[in-house]
Amino acid sequence: MKIGIVIGSIREGRFGEGVGKWVTEIAQQREGVEYEVLDLKEFDVPLLTSATIPGAANKQYDDERVTAWSQAVDGCDGFVFVTPEYNHGVPGAMKNAYDILGMEWYGKPVGFVGYGAAEGVRAVESWRQIVGNFQQYDVRNQVYLSTFNDAEEGVFSPQERRLGELETMLGDLEKLVAQMAK
Repeated sequence: MKIGIVIGSIREGRFGEGVGKWVTEIAQQREGVEYEVLDLKEFDVPLLTSATIPGAANKQYDDERVTAWSQAVDGCDGFVFVTPEYNHGVPGAMKNAYDILGMEWYGKPVGFVGYGAAEGVRAVESWRQIVGNFQQYDVRNQVYLSTFNDAEEGVFSPQERRLGELETMLGDLEKLVAQMAK
């Protein structure tokens, strides 16, 4: 079982890089599951401009960056979305990277780690509606992180209770991925 940790911010100096590293460190200590970081910034996914609808592309894309992203996503059985909240919603680059693919996402469970001034709550709720389009089941438990309360001088520093929240979400996600594989 392989679960991709999608770091959804591509901004310079992004808070999400620290969040993604923390999630990865904790996840990779768990037994029986392989976790792989899919840092959206490293894939340099272009804007969706192709005339071919991604759902009809049969995983054949006209841009090598999209093909690399497709292969990385397709190789996972489930996902942790590390998502910032921008202007009460999901980040544009992450939404574009989601939309640029099709069946690579289909039926694969997802868990959420949201962060922002309001702990990423609205971004996660938006993602829950979005992922339903590809019949992705999401786990109820999620991690909410505050850019104020989970930071020291602007650097990610999670409150002590966040570890338990992350462990619970990861455990729920692993169970769901295993169930879906049957």
